[in-house]
Amino acid sequence: MVFVLAGGVAAQRLVGMFAGAALLARVPSLARLASLIPAAVVAAVIVQLTVASGKSIVVDERLAGMAVAGVLVWRRAPFVVVVLAAAATTALLRAM
Repeated sequence: MVFVLAGGVAAQRLVGMFAGAALLARVPSLARLASLIPAAVVAAVIVQLTVASGKSIVVDERLAGMAVAGVLVWRRAPFVVVVLAAAATTALLRAM
């Protein structure tokens, strides 16, 4: 099974390398969707690191800090403000 998956990934990379640019040039909506993939991957990794501990889900102060950060990003706050507010929220809740 691992070899089948590895072969599929290799084939997908080869197709993307040779036909990806032509496909994205022909289908503009696909190009817009492809540009969103890196942000989605980073968001998924951040969420996984925030709520996972081993094989269990942990809901603690970090999740509240992430919620504050998410609201501030949605409201287009500067990056420094987002980071400081999330850190302050997490620290205040841990101190309680």
